[in-house]
Formats: sequence, C-alpha cells, structure tokens
Amino acid sequence: MRRFRLIDRETDYLLPPSVQDWLPESHLARYVVDVVEGLDLSAIEGAYAGRGSDAYHPALLLSLLIYGYATGTHSSRTIERATYDSLAFRFIACDQHPDHDTLATFRRRFGEQFAAIFVQVLELARENQLSRFGTVSLDGTKIHANASRHSALSYGHAQKLEAQLKAEVQEMLALAEAADQSTVPDGVSLPDEIQRREDRLAAIARAKAVIEARAQARDALEQAEYQARLAQREAKQKATGKKPGGKPPKPPQAGPRANDQVNLTDEDSRIMKVSGGGFDQCYNAQAAVDTESMLILAPHLTQAGNDKEQVAPMLAALQALPNGWSPPQTLLADTGYFSARNVDACAAARIKPLIAIGRDEHHPDWRERFEEPVALPAAASGVEQMKHALKTQSGRAAYALRKQTVEPVFGIIKSVMNFRQFLLRGLAHVRHEWTLVCLAWNFKRLAMLHPKSVQRA
Repeated sequence: MRRFRLIDRETDYLLPPSVQDWLPESHLARYVVDVVEGLDLSAIEGAYAGRGSDAYHPALLLSLLIYGYATGTHSSRTIERATYDSLAFRFIACDQHPDHDTLATFRRRFGEQFAAIFVQVLELARENQLSRFGTVSLDGTKIHANASRHSALSYGHAQKLEAQLKAEVQEMLALAEAADQSTVPDGVSLPDEIQRREDRLAAIARAKAVIEARAQARDALEQAEYQARLAQREAKQKATGKKPGGKPPKPPQAGPRANDQVNLTDEDSRIMKVSGGGFDQCYNAQAAVDTESMLILAPHLTQAGNDKEQVAPMLAALQALPNGWSPPQTLLADTGYFSARNVDACAAARIKPLIAIGRDEHHPDWRERFEEPVALPAAASGVEQMKHALKTQSGRAAYALRKQTVEPVFGIIKSVMNFRQFLLRGLAHVRHEWTLVCLAWNFKRLAMLHPKSVQRA
C-alpha cells in the first residue's frame, strides 16, 4: 500500500512562525544581512528628515539591492515581487514589502554612498586577512547601456532632418494661412502637425548642441597633440641638423563631423565595439581584481571604448583606499593598456607593471618556458625593464594570473549574476550602479571565502 505525506493547507500554525526558521544558517541572504547591519550607514540614515510615515530602514533596502544584484534580480519591480515569492527576499525584508518606487528611489538617491560602503566591505576582508592584496589584475568589459544604438543621431543626419522639418513647417504654415484648404487631407490638424515638428526640431537642436560641445573638447585635445608632435619634430631637427623623415603631421579637423553621434535616450553612452564582432550602445566597465581572493578592489566606469587611458584613474582609485592599506606591489594588464606613459605612471605610484606589449605567438618553442633573458643594462628605461620582467619565469607566472582572475569575475557577473545591461541612465548614475554590481560580487565572493559559509542563492 502506497503511503504519502498529507497535503494540508488549512491547519493554522500552533506557534507563530519565525523568519529565522526560513533559511539555513549558511545561506547567502543571512550573510548579506549580517554584514550590512554591521556597516556604518549613518551618512544615509542622516539624509532622512523624519517627517511623514516611518521609512524602511536603509539597511533593509540596501540588503535587498545587494542580494538582488548578487542573484541576478536587478529590477526594482522584480525585487518587490520577490519579497512575496522568495523566502530569501522575505527573510531580508522581514516579511515586509517595499514597493518598486521605494527601491528605485533609494538606488538613485544614495548612489554616491555606495562607494563608501564598498570600501567598508573591503576593510572587512582585510581585517579577516582573506588576502595580502599584493597583486591586482586590471581589465574592462563592455556592458550595454539602457539605450538602443538605433536611437543614436549623427550630426550629418541631424542637419538633413532639420532642413526637412523646417521646410515642412513652412509649408504647413502657408497652408494654415491660405483661404482655400482643400489640399489638406481629411483628419489632419495643421496646428498639431506643426507643433509635433517644432518639438522634434527642439530635440534635434539639443542633440546638435551636445555634439558641438563634444567636438569642441575633442578639438582642444587634438590641437594639443598636434602642437606636441610639431615641437617634437622641430626638436629632432635641431638636434640632428637634418629634416626628419616622413610626412609632417596634419592639422586636426576642427568642428563637428558628419558621423559624430549622440544617443537620444542616454546621451552619455557611446557606440563601442563589443566582443564577438559588431557595435552597440555601451559603457566601458573597469575593475581591479585581487589575484589571491578575486575580490574587486576598485571599480571604475568610462565612456571611452579604449582601455589605454584607464590606468591612471585606476591607480588613483587604488591609492585612494583608506589609511592602513598598502598599495599593491604588482599590476597585471593586457596589451590594450600598454603605453610608455602608463608604465611610467605605475612606477611613479611604486607599483610594478606587468602589461603585455603585444600578443604572444601560439605554440612557442617549449624551451622558451625555461629560459631566462640576459641581464639588462643599468640605464634601461621603464618599458625595457618591464619587457625584461615579462620574459622571466617569475614574470610569466605572475602575468598568467591575469586570465584566471579578472576575466572569470566578468564572466560570473554577466552569466551567473546575469548583469549584461545597466538599468540606470546617465554617466553618474551608471557609475553608481556599476559600484553596486561590484559590491554585490564582493559579497558573493566573501560568502564563499567565509569559513562557515556555503553560498546558496
């Protein structure tokens, strides 16, 4: 005779249920709550005026956001539904249900405070001696903006569209003033059509102003580079007494160009080349990852598609860590970050750079793995010293850590945490959201490193 457990949804509990009974002790949600409630959130708490109805505690809302991002639940509406559907979210929310507007407003309002919270969590890792934080691996990844690349407007197309709309407005104004309006199609309201085109003209004018401002800033940079190349050429001619070879540098083209674009949905985002081929509307998210613990030590986000200019900001972020933190001794980065200026910047920060000069050939001779390069002369430049270090066995072993640390972090963020597109718009808000993503990753990683924790999402 088959025996089954009884299905009974009607009998009341004999004792009141407790949220503490809902999750195992090793659950990630418990770890998030324990850590967040131990953080100093006075800067956020002080922003509440204390008027009106009682507000949800910042620790509760922050825990919901961190756990949501760590488990692939990013939307405030989805998090609100999860406080009803998910035991983990109900545990964090203490069986309360903050609405999506409350969560979204908290995320936008206190985005600047996420950086200070990020540092507090790193302090926790340092106090627990989870790593020596001696070597960091730097890399970037393109993450889609909350905007379509089809919403981008180029300067050349804007000029054509502007001329077309102005001609249509003049034509409609003439029709509106004419006594005979038999040529106007039935159902057409000329004032409404004119207003619609004037609104589009105003939007195009704003877009053109943004493109012209960007072009002006670009002109200043290109002109400075042009003058520097001319000065370098003249100095070489004076030193050698001969005219330098090659063509002289061309002066930069001033003003906006026909292919200069601005996105009408998120004007701070940019068209960038993405992995796998093609282009999309993106931001360039950067992270400096500790090679020992795989914790993110410094997040950064930029509009530039190229990584070469991101070494200096990341060095500044690493040096801005609180007192008691010793800066890392070694920085690993791929060839996209290489320049002589970046090597000198690392040396000035007292950090040893191991930045690839170029791509290694496939299947080199096996003897190269065991050979040591000849000694360098005493007057070797910083780039020469780095090239020499990359050829040593210790340098090759250290550089090999780059692929197995920072690239898995981005892979997990995109594939496991399912974060492939920003929800917020505008450079400032998107930077705060990237800090929140990196904060969620660090919580996820710390829970794994915690000796008594087995992460379960």
